[in-house]
Amino acid sequence: MEFMVPGLEELSTSERIQLVQDLWDSIARDPASVPVTEAQKVELSRRLEAYAVDRDPGEDWAVVRERFRGQG
Repeated sequence: MEFMVPGLEELSTSERIQLVQDLWDSIARDPASVPVTEAQKVELSRRLEAYAVDRDPGEDWAVVRERFRGQG
């Protein structure tokens, strides 16, 4: 499905990014309206159970971000 907003291509890249951020923020204000599939619920349960067993939170976001920045 392709949905085009009239005039969208006339916006700069930064304006389109801001539009996406604003759209996402409007969705995030009501998280209950975002459907969660059964597969996503199963995966979330699996991850919570794994965390309960070993309590390993993984790597800090700042460490991961720097690793990816170093690859560019």
